[in-house]
Amino acid sequence: MSRPPSTDVQRRLEELRREIREHDYRYYVLDAPIISDAQYDRLMRELEELERAHPELVTPDSPTQRVGGAPSEAFRRVPHRVPMLSLANVFDEEEAASWYRSIRKRLEEEELLAPGAPIALYCEPKFDGLAVELVFEDGRFVSGSTRGDGEVGEDVTPNLRTIRSIPLQLREEVPGRVEVRGEVVMHKSDFAELNRRQEEAGDRTFANPRNAAAGSLRQLDPRITASRPLVFYAYEVLGGPAELSLHSERMEWLARLGFRLAADRRRAESMEEVYAYWRTMLERRNELPYLVDGIVVKVDDDRFRNALGQVARSPRWAIACKFPPQEEVTVVRNIEVNVGRTGVLTPVAILEPVHVGGVVVQRATLHNEDELRRKDVRIGDRVVVRRAGDVIPEVVTVIQDARTGNEVEFQFPSECPSCGSPVFREPGKAAWVCQNTSCPAQIEARILHYASRSAMDIRGLGEELVRQLVQRGLVRDFADLYELTAEQIADLDRVVGEKTYKVGMKIARKVVKEIEESKTRSLNRFYTALGIRLVSETMARELASRFPDVRQLFETPPEALEAIPGFGEVRGRAVSDFFSKSENRRVIERLFAAGVHPAVEAPSLPRIEGSPLSGKAFVLTGELSSMTRDQAKAEIERRGG
Repeated sequence: MSRPPSTDVQRRLEELRREIREHDYRYYVLDAPIISDAQYDRLMRELEELERAHPELVTPDSPTQRVGGAPSEAFRRVPHRVPMLSLANVFDEEEAASWYRSIRKRLEEEELLAPGAPIALYCEPKFDGLAVELVFEDGRFVSGSTRGDGEVGEDVTPNLRTIRSIPLQLREEVPGRVEVRGEVVMHKSDFAELNRRQEEAGDRTFANPRNAAAGSLRQLDPRITASRPLVFYAYEVLGGPAELSLHSERMEWLARLGFRLAADRRRAESMEEVYAYWRTMLERRNELPYLVDGIVVKVDDDRFRNALGQVARSPRWAIACKFPPQEEVTVVRNIEVNVGRTGVLTPVAILEPVHVGGVVVQRATLHNEDELRRKDVRIGDRVVVRRAGDVIPEVVTVIQDARTGNEVEFQFPSECPSCGSPVFREPGKAAWVCQNTSCPAQIEARILHYASRSAMDIRGLGEELVRQLVQRGLVRDFADLYELTAEQIADLDRVVGEKTYKVGMKIARKVVKEIEESKTRSLNRFYTALGIRLVSETMARELASRFPDVRQLFETPPEALEAIPGFGEVRGRAVSDFFSKSENRRVIERLFAAGVHPAVEAPSLPRIEGSPLSGKAFVLTGELSSMTRDQAKAEIERRGG
């Protein structure tokens, strides 16, 4: 007969869950983490180990229960208790003013509003994502569904549980049932990274962040959803304290409960303030991290909302003020094929320069041969261009009526345009691939990735410099960078305006210094820099926390890698394949021999309460005899200083 778990174990489990929830809230909601990824991983691993040892103590709201279960065969349809209505659209200030006059008239006729009195309004961005409803019972997340047709949605509870900005347990005690509505989105930077990985794998890319978010949430396998960087923003709640009769009050209550809200929300006392907000958001549209296609304006007071009611499938008390589309027409001058670091061939339209969303666009991706054929893009075509997700320029469609008959169909190459090797297309994949790892274009792309800001951060190594290093045979792999001399770099060319100069010793020494400094970048940056197929920065951090010795991965079986959360069979196999190749191992050993020693984060120690250093400020100067400055800093902070 097994012994029941001790109260110490139960207490530690609760401490870990509480602490991890707090760090999830700070990281995924506030964007203000207070511990490193490695420290977070250690907490999560301790919780996983304790729960494995005591499965009877696992709770549904434990952070370990975000991802789990077998793939579903289909989504169950579930009705919404209160319909998720759509919003009426307006496209200019006059239409918005007409809406405001109509609700004012109705409220005055109901004698709820004195003539001339203002109506308080609540303004927020109109997210371009997937609307969902979350149901909480006594503070615990129990189910979630998509909007569907407004009356009936699809039960996607297991997938929603994987989204870290959705709390599984509310931060305050909330008895009874609460329904929180909002949007699941994918940030524009994450969308660009996801599409890069899709192209790298030869898989189909997503047209925009909305499609990426919707496609990721509606996966039958929650593990795929967990691997996608989805974010939930709350914008409406049903239930909660009766005394909160203003929408603005309920939104701040949701923020206290642990939900992420749009940072750009605000209350307006007049339509002039609404117009100013509308114009400001339109100007800032490209700066926002998420895709928006307008703003939403809502009546703030519940008394007014109840009196206004709804018409057909839209509430009278809210409207969507839409933005104009970010699309322009231009001409395809040529079509080129780029070769990426993994050998994937990507067709690119070379365009007559055109301003799209405040940016001059001269090149637009055509993704792959299938997309090129589907859209029937030809050299000389007039095309509609947009920035997919306000980020990546792409050709939307061809203006067929503008064709003259002189347009030229593009023939996709059967050989790599960089090295001349035959290209290969795997059955079921969309991409053609050059399999020659010595292809100059691949080498250039790999070196640029290695030196990029999120990897080894060697800022002096730009495209032109890397191209010349590869063309002259000075660099064939990462390790060659550490053998470069200032004299070799000084002899390269640099273009300033229309003139060409030598790089010179001053710039060359700076580049060599940056290369030298990169030797001690963090281990997660090193894993990112290696350019392992399908491995994102987040996954590189996961590898760094689990494999502090890179050579461990030389012998790790794919099954062990597949078991890492967020990896799965395809990514686990990709990592295993990378480290099993002798040429990759050889380059890694040469990097180590050149003095590259990625920094492994030391385990954090518990904070010391009541220390005499608490609240005091320290300045560290000169050399310390018994520890490094970083170690001293960590010890001071641990003691509250």
